[in-house]
Amino acid sequence: MKNKTARINVTVSTLWTDPSSVREIDAEAAGNPVAIHNWLSGMTEKERRALLDENRIQSQVLYGEIVQIIDKQAEWTHVVLPSQPTKKDDRGYPGWIPTVQLTVETAEEEDWAQLPLVRVKDKQTSLLTIEGTEILPLSFNTTLPVKKAHSFYYEVDTPHGLTRVGKSAVNMYQSSEEIPKKDGKAIVNAAEHFEGLQYLWGGMSAYGYDCSGFSYNMLKANGYDIPRDASDQAAAGIAVQPEEVQPGDLLFFAYKEGKGAIHHVAIYYGDGKIIHSPTPGKNIMIQTIKGSFYEKEWCATRRYWISEK
Repeated sequence: MKNKTARINVTVSTLWTDPSSVREIDAEAAGNPVAIHNWLSGMTEKERRALLDENRIQSQVLYGEIVQIIDKQAEWTHVVLPSQPTKKDDRGYPGWIPTVQLTVETAEEEDWAQLPLVRVKDKQTSLLTIEGTEILPLSFNTTLPVKKAHSFYYEVDTPHGLTRVGKSAVNMYQSSEEIPKKDGKAIVNAAEHFEGLQYLWGGMSAYGYDCSGFSYNMLKANGYDIPRDASDQAAAGIAVQPEEVQPGDLLFFAYKEGKGAIHHVAIYYGDGKIIHSPTPGKNIMIQTIKGSFYEKEWCATRRYWISEK
């Protein structure tokens, strides 16, 4: 299986640090199908926090996305995620995925990149058989190649073969290059839809985001591909002075009152506020910077968006 690619065949696959990272409580996130709601609701706050404190999770990846296979050990596959740039590995974000959550690509499937695509704009929608039976739920930002357009749905090519997704739940583009690059206000508008969603360490889906997963996905939804982690996000983009900050900019926060290592990223909301996914045990929220501990930790601002003409 070395040097091959595969596609994710579950709603959202968790990228584990290594196979031993999975606890008994995590079984519903490590099988096929996954039961994300059951997994998240079944964890105590302490068990959720342990995903971070015990370095169990690296990231997540959505249905249909390509992974590059590095190695396989028993029921686990070592992969990198090309769609998630990181300084950890030039090829993409590294980690382990249960082999049952992967469908190895064939030569025919490798032509997917030449097809038009749809991207889910709703928080969740359903992937259906051509006859209309639900196969599995799809998260916001899931991207799939289109084979044919019908009156009310698109026929899409997936790890489950030819399936369909409702037109009202997705945006369609002729190619990835044609995804419009929207302005900062559009980034904020996308973020507002997730206010109240509970934080999930490593989270990269509408079932839960961590801080940099939230910024990554809100920018991706608006046409911008950025690095996965906060420290890498802070090293790219265009530097912005505090007095020039605008909605949609990314604000970074560091230990030692802004002089230490970067530990957090937020989206500037406007009017001195941020919208962000703060920490385990909290929900995505809009928060005033002044008077919070973030005020002293704010160390950098980056802009990835461009003004719409």
